[in-house]
Amino acid sequence: MLKVIRFTLLAVALVAVAATAQAQPYPSKPIKIVVSTTPGGITDILARFLGAHITAKTGQSVVIDNRAGGSGNIAMSEVSRATPDGYTLGFANTGNIVINPYLFSKLNYDPLNDLIPVGPVGTVPLFLTVNANRVPAKTLQEFIAYAKANLDKVSYAGAGAGTTPDLAQSEFARRSGLKLVVVPHRGTGPATQAVIVGDVQVTFVSMGPHIELVRKGVLRVLAAATPQRMPYVPEVPTFSELGFPDFTAQTWFALFAPRGTPREILDQLNVYTRGVQEDAETSRRLAATFVDPLPLTQGAFAALVKSDAVKWERIVRESGAKLD
Repeated sequence: MLKVIRFTLLAVALVAVAATAQAQPYPSKPIKIVVSTTPGGITDILARFLGAHITAKTGQSVVIDNRAGGSGNIAMSEVSRATPDGYTLGFANTGNIVINPYLFSKLNYDPLNDLIPVGPVGTVPLFLTVNANRVPAKTLQEFIAYAKANLDKVSYAGAGAGTTPDLAQSEFARRSGLKLVVVPHRGTGPATQAVIVGDVQVTFVSMGPHIELVRKGVLRVLAAATPQRMPYVPEVPTFSELGFPDFTAQTWFALFAPRGTPREILDQLNVYTRGVQEDAETSRRLAATFVDPLPLTQGAFAALVKSDAVKWERIVRESGAKLD
């Protein structure tokens, strides 16, 4: 009888402990955000903006853990294996989630199924640019005509196989009927520099690091790979306006959680991803780095990830790009 009583008391105690733990507000301890890049880049900067916002709202510290390497696969693989309790999260960009599955034939996790999209913090679009002093074309149509007439003189500065700029170039070339010679470079910086000095004629860039070169007339922007014109270059038409319907190439930067994370935690985290974009000071800092806001609900962002995966799977397949 005594054993029965003790067992009953133990069971009651365990239920009470579980109920207490379940009743604890989230977050009740520090959160770790694993970032897919090295410190200092835009992915890392936006992750830190989000971490600071979460801390300001909850009082809990947020640890930023940079795990660069493997095109983001090292970081996101770790997140996919984490306990789905909201205390280990991942911060990634478009390429890590919806391009890598098609560039790598062997991954030890599935970014599209082992991770849940929580919400984006912002997006950075791409723009097609040329050397303003060495390429006579003033419009996209003029450039296409110029490139077709000078097949041996027009080349594209590649930023790296499988990168968003290079895949955008592949899609542009396919849809315009161009066969540009791709000159590989180690990243967007060297690729843009090659266009500036005139070694290469054209490349896709984000506007943040290059806006002054545009304003000074060093680079000429021919088209924006965006759904609508951008306020910081309102004179630049979109590809859709110029006869390339639905041609968009943007990199979003977003929070992800391990599969199995409770719905209430996902919803709360999504509030933070939208809130960081609504904060006046952070919004100003985002605008200063030419990061466009993308305040989506968790469901809307999940739908965007799904549609982007379909788009980039086709582009990667048609480009023939592989990284293993």
